[in-house]
Amino acid sequence: MSTYPAPLARLIQELSKLPGIGEKTAARLAFHMLKGKKDDVFNLAESIGKLRKEMGLCRICFGFSEVDGQNGETAICWVCRNPERERERICVVEEPADLIAVERSQEFKGLYHVLHGTISPLDGIGPDALRIKELIERINNEVVQEVIVATNPTMDGEATALYLSKVIKPLGVAVTRIARGLPMGGDLEYTDVVTLGKALEGRREI
Repeated sequence: MSTYPAPLARLIQELSKLPGIGEKTAARLAFHMLKGKKDDVFNLAESIGKLRKEMGLCRICFGFSEVDGQNGETAICWVCRNPERERERICVVEEPADLIAVERSQEFKGLYHVLHGTISPLDGIGPDALRIKELIERINNEVVQEVIVATNPTMDGEATALYLSKVIKPLGVAVTRIARGLPMGGDLEYTDVVTLGKALEGRREI
């Protein structure tokens, strides 16, 4: 039997499902909401409710983008729409959060492509499970001179980088890897902007 009233227990249970949030932290957050202003809580609930309805994936790079309210389809993201971006360069990342991390470094002015994962044979994830086919289509249909592979410096990230180099180089496009400014086993999402910027500056061909 739960020691919390049912509505509070439900909230704590749902908050506990978030990454890095245990039961104690979830309870602390729930109590904070109970003590806070009702309008703040309602605004938070409304924002969460609208998140999945109003956000989707860009049809070009597969990063986050807003849903067009008129036709209900996901709009092209602001990076892909920007005519001032260097369209001959594409930076390939694992997840949409990595795209945001690279963009915050303010060192990259090209376009992006999000794979939504890495090649991981132990987990049964092969190239076909990622957005690699769409990347090849972009390279064939656009004037791309360089693909910068910015997968995380992990075993799976390295394996993905090598695979991308193998399939892209025959297309006559340079493939570079961001420099070792990032620690092995680290994530782009949690890397400071200075380190990430230097890693982009020191990228090398693979």
